[in-house]
Amino acid sequence: MVRIIPMAASSIRPSLTCLSSSHRFPISLLSRNLSRTLHVPQSQLFGLNSHKLLRRSVNCLGVAESGKPAQASTATAQDDLLTWVKNDKRRMLHVVYRVGDLDRTIKFYTECLGMKLLRKRDIPEEKYTNAFLGYGPEDSHFVIELTYNYGVDKYDIGAGFGHFGIAVDDVAKTVELVKAKGGKVAREPGPVKGGKTVIAFIEDPDGYKFELLERGPTPEPLCQVMLRVGDLDRAIKFYEKAFGMELLRTRDNPEYKYTIAMMGYGPEDKFPVLELTCNYGVTEYDKGNAYAQIAIGTDDVYKTAEAIKLFGGKITREPGPLPGISTKITACLDPDGWKSVFVDNIDFLKELE
Repeated sequence: MVRIIPMAASSIRPSLTCLSSSHRFPISLLSRNLSRTLHVPQSQLFGLNSHKLLRRSVNCLGVAESGKPAQASTATAQDDLLTWVKNDKRRMLHVVYRVGDLDRTIKFYTECLGMKLLRKRDIPEEKYTNAFLGYGPEDSHFVIELTYNYGVDKYDIGAGFGHFGIAVDDVAKTVELVKAKGGKVAREPGPVKGGKTVIAFIEDPDGYKFELLERGPTPEPLCQVMLRVGDLDRAIKFYEKAFGMELLRTRDNPEYKYTIAMMGYGPEDKFPVLELTCNYGVTEYDKGNAYAQIAIGTDDVYKTAEAIKLFGGKITREPGPLPGISTKITACLDPDGWKSVFVDNIDFLKELE
């Protein structure tokens, strides 16, 4: 959180508003101070030329009538916060979504997609269970956090969520394995439209789509989360400034009437990325109730919340520790209503212990 340090009384420079009657400033004290400042008798201060004298007093005290110093101070604070966001140690930790049958989904991800079950936790008092799956330990890899709510076996994915991306050595081989295990193939292997990368699309038992991308060895096989947005320029600006992400590339596809932007904390072949998709003429999407959020690590959830507010996001959970544990988080919505949670880096590592 950005802390505002009170200034000493002698360093506060009055503006024109300080001279209004609404501030109940004693006239005698005002005239005496201005008389000393301007070196003129008090009797001249409130005559026909008083407005000129007041302007002189304001200017000699270093404050322009336009309020530019205040504007400059605000701009400096914004620049400082933007610099801090860019230098913050951020990493995409996990993506969270809901499933109707936890064991069934774990089986599909481990047997068809080659993931490992990293851990499970059951919260009976809240009536839900989490399972964490991925291609490496949570302290260094982007992973999936599945949520099963007791007694709920179906969710609406909606039209806003797109897909997850997984990098594999051989797309065709992976598709054959998915078919052998009874999985659904939504797009057969082949070059991406307008490019050379071999891809395929499959669906998990709950209907979530996964794009398989043929790549060489990569430290982050779970490599993409695709979300649809209504205003791409607005979304890019928000994720750059509030989240500190880098715009890696954009691609316009006029033939299919959509544009994408890849954003993240490092190059696509080494880091997970957020793929933002904007379909021509579509400004809003039904988000359903299945997809939940992305979690991102930060060194300071308080400053993070300030940046999110400043650059157009909405805080849905004020920064602070979670009840019962010391892990500090803050939650927010982007301009399109997609939720993200920021987690204190040190607290997150303590959780894993």
